[in-house]
Amino acid sequence: MPSPAPDTTVLAVHRDREHRFGKCRVGAIELQAGLGVVDDAHWGRKVQHRSRVKADPEQPNLRQVHLISAALFAHLETLGFAVGPGQLGENISLADAPGLGWRELIALPTGTRLHFAQGPVVELTGLRNPCAQIDHFQPGLLAAMLERMADGRLIRKTGVMGVVLQGGRIQPHDALRLELPPAPQRVLERV
Repeated sequence: MPSPAPDTTVLAVHRDREHRFGKCRVGAIELQAGLGVVDDAHWGRKVQHRSRVKADPEQPNLRQVHLISAALFAHLETLGFAVGPGQLGENISLADAPGLGWRELIALPTGTRLHFAQGPVVELTGLRNPCAQIDHFQPGLLAAMLERMADGRLIRKTGVMGVVLQGGRIQPHDALRLELPPAPQRVLERV
C-alpha cells in the first residue's frame, strides 16, 4: 500500500498555443487523456518540445503537463529574483502546502498520480530541465534553478512533468490528491 502523501490545491493554470517562455494565465484548462492541455503548444502524443523534436520527432510526449509549486517563487525571491505563476512556462502552479513545497514536489517518485477535484489524473514522468533561455528572462536565473547536493547530484528546481491519464477540467482552488506508486519507487529523472 502506498504511503500517504500531502495534498494541496491549484493556485493558477496556464496555457499558450505558441512556444514561448512563459504561459498565459487562464480561468481553467482542459486536459485530454494521452495528449495534454488543450490549446497548449505541448499538446500531442509525440514530443512537442522544439529541441526534442529536432532530436527525434517520434519520441512519446512525456512532457504533456508541467507543474511547479508556488513555494519555488518564494524561494527564488530569497535569491533576488521576481518570478510568478506561469512565468516559467508551467501549466499548473500548485499552492504552497505544508509538506509539499518545491523540494517535496521534485522528490516525488516516478509514477506518482495527481488526482484533481474535477476528474483529471496526471502521472508524473520526470523533472523539467531548465534551459539557457531562462537567463534571457532574468539573468542569473539558470544558476539559481540548479543546485548541487553534497554527494554531487544535481537538483533541478524547475518543477515536474507528467502525462494525462484521465482528462477533464482544472481551475484555481481545485483540490489535488497525490497517490504514490507502490514500492519499489524510482526517483524522477530529467525528461
